[in-house]
Amino acid sequence: MSQTSDEFSGRMGLIFAAIGAAIGTGNIWRFPRMVGANDGGTFLIPWLFFLFVWSIPLVIAEFALGKRSRTGTIGTFRIFAGKGYAWMGLWTAWISTAIGFYYAVVAGWCLKYFQLGITNGLVGENVDTQLVWNEFLQSSGSVIFFQFLVIAITLLAIWKGAKAIEKVNVVLMVSLFVLLFMSLGLSLYMDMADGTLDGFLFMFTVNWSSLSDPAIWINGLSQSAWSCSAGMGMVITYSVYMRKDEDTTLNAFTMGLANNSISIIAGLTVLSAIFAVSANPLDTVTGGSSAITFLALPEVFAQAPGGGMGAWVMMTGFFLALSFAAITSMISTVELCVRNFVDHGYEREKSVLLTSIAIFIFGLPSALLWITIADDGTAFPQFLEVQDHIWGYGLMFSGLFIAFTIWKYGYQKWRSQVDAGEAAPGLSGYLGVGVSAFRDDFINTGDNDIWIGRWWDLLMYLAFPFLFSILILSYFGDMIANTPNVWDPTNPSGITIILLFWGIVAIGFIAFNNKLVSRPLFRNIPEGAEVDISMLPGGSDDLVTEVGSYPDAWEHLADKPEAIEINTADL
Repeated sequence: MSQTSDEFSGRMGLIFAAIGAAIGTGNIWRFPRMVGANDGGTFLIPWLFFLFVWSIPLVIAEFALGKRSRTGTIGTFRIFAGKGYAWMGLWTAWISTAIGFYYAVVAGWCLKYFQLGITNGLVGENVDTQLVWNEFLQSSGSVIFFQFLVIAITLLAIWKGAKAIEKVNVVLMVSLFVLLFMSLGLSLYMDMADGTLDGFLFMFTVNWSSLSDPAIWINGLSQSAWSCSAGMGMVITYSVYMRKDEDTTLNAFTMGLANNSISIIAGLTVLSAIFAVSANPLDTVTGGSSAITFLALPEVFAQAPGGGMGAWVMMTGFFLALSFAAITSMISTVELCVRNFVDHGYEREKSVLLTSIAIFIFGLPSALLWITIADDGTAFPQFLEVQDHIWGYGLMFSGLFIAFTIWKYGYQKWRSQVDAGEAAPGLSGYLGVGVSAFRDDFINTGDNDIWIGRWWDLLMYLAFPFLFSILILSYFGDMIANTPNVWDPTNPSGITIILLFWGIVAIGFIAFNNKLVSRPLFRNIPEGAEVDISMLPGGSDDLVTEVGSYPDAWEHLADKPEAIEINTADL
């Protein structure tokens, strides 16, 4: 096995990579729609509230887990929760990869519209944005080409590991900030043209009476849950490459605040431009994410100040920023999968190639199938929407698995201390030792500049399970209330198809667990970043080692690299 330990060059590399994982198309096209549909600035209050109650606490946990395990999602659950729970890490890896199948297609749309913008294909008196969109979506060759281009860029970005990922994310994130601020300036200029700043005021005006509406709070929770990539395993993956002295808490807060800042900038850009030129701005902004992005915004940007040049700058700048956001998310998605292959002894380059090919092939149905025409004459990628319907909420269970691991560790530590006579039995003893165990042992370690207190325990043990239940129940409740034939298994928008796919995947992964943990697990431990795992279940696993070492009966991996070719038969 030729792999060696890998790491980011410093904190900025880690932060930019983590921010790149968090920032995606949802920040730029879903967030403005959510603001428009939830009473403007009123929506910002629950959205910001759940950043600190849901997203950042989970990100702190992910940083701590990855920093200590020094493995991807499968290895992290194997080490922290025990061999019997490695399938939870596999679930996390699969869900993120499955989303990557169709997300690569969406990222390709963004690149296509950047190409249209730079060639002036979206401006002019005779341009019909609906026709442009329909012709593109129904042109299978064009859609596949841009899907392939996104995957090729992603492959090149992660081919050589952490240093390459770091450099690409720094360039793309800095460029993204510059492009969005440029677009924001033009949008605000448009909004000020009539002296009203309607879009700006709508974005930041709070209707306090609307805060009593539960829907606004649920929507704020869902936007925060998805937009920060909290609990999705991406932060665990990038934490594998962090240095030992990295500040877990500071990194988590920086990532979360940067993510929300980008959302606000993008939201203000979109809303200011739409309010400046649209007779019915709220109808425009709530028409659906793809409708806003690929139908409405080109018409809006075509009216930018400065004539043809202003429209060109606005169009190319915005869609290039959108493309960068999509690509950085793709990089983290693919790397999450690749890291798990590498952890189990596979060559990195082969893992990258295999994952990229799989994402391309399994993404083809989303690019080609069920391209239907809606009642308003707009092309609609129905197969892609069905995939999002099935796998999108599956990500929530990844966060639940992380919380479960924290709860399990705390309980086991308390029980071991009770047995040793070092802790009191009963609820008082558990509250005193078990609840704070993970925080004390893996977050407030002395390697951090900022220590966190009891508030984090309360959020992970009480707030998270409550909010998780609310989010899942509201999702299924809304589906039952508003979807015809909701229990029909042939209904692609129903409940049964979701439960069926989730059940098959979960049962399959649980059945595969014994095979999964029968292979060695190689931890990525850069020089000076040694971390003890002897207190964890994985510490007694003879097959858990570090890169460069080989368990008994597996020494052939060092002598015969060809023996670790990626072949599922080996598993």
